[in-house]
Amino acid sequence: MKTNSIFLIYLLLGITLFSCSENKTTEEKPAEVVMTPEMKVKRGEYLVNAMGCDDCHSPKIMGPRGPQVDPKLRFSGHPANQALAPINDQSILKDYAVFSMGLTAATGPWGTSFAANLTPDDTGIGNWTEEQFFKAIREGKSKGLDGARPLLPPMPWTSYRNLNDEDLSAIFAYLKSVTPVNNAVPAPIPPAGM
Repeated sequence: MKTNSIFLIYLLLGITLFSCSENKTTEEKPAEVVMTPEMKVKRGEYLVNAMGCDDCHSPKIMGPRGPQVDPKLRFSGHPANQALAPINDQSILKDYAVFSMGLTAATGPWGTSFAANLTPDDTGIGNWTEEQFFKAIREGKSKGLDGARPLLPPMPWTSYRNLNDEDLSAIFAYLKSVTPVNNAVPAPIPPAGM
């Protein structure tokens, strides 16, 4: 009798474990969401804000808490009319990079680079195609053109190139939706020209 009770307990335990571990093949697949143009722009806005594009591509104004984005010039790059202070001790550039107060220009061993205008003005990305934008980010090509100079530091394109096509497309759609700002950013200055 005792053997039969133990056998019955093991049998019930085995049945319970087997029924709990059954593979459920009727899992529901999530419905694919069709992204509307408005949703795409919102996704791009989210990504641009999360990635900190304002940090370098938006001129700053001094506020009570220090530099803040100038909303009238958002994403317009380094102001064309803003001169940089001379660097008297060039030896510092062997070990450091120096940024302008608005963080839109950087000087280092590569020379001086200026943050690009990302607004949909013709002086920015106004006449760019999405393919050019992808090439700029994925291959580090200025203006997304074959044979163009490489994007210069501090642009972190080597990290951003890992974004998927949908995210890059959303970022491009958002940047094309912002207020255009006419600002022809200066060309980079090579180390010999500093």
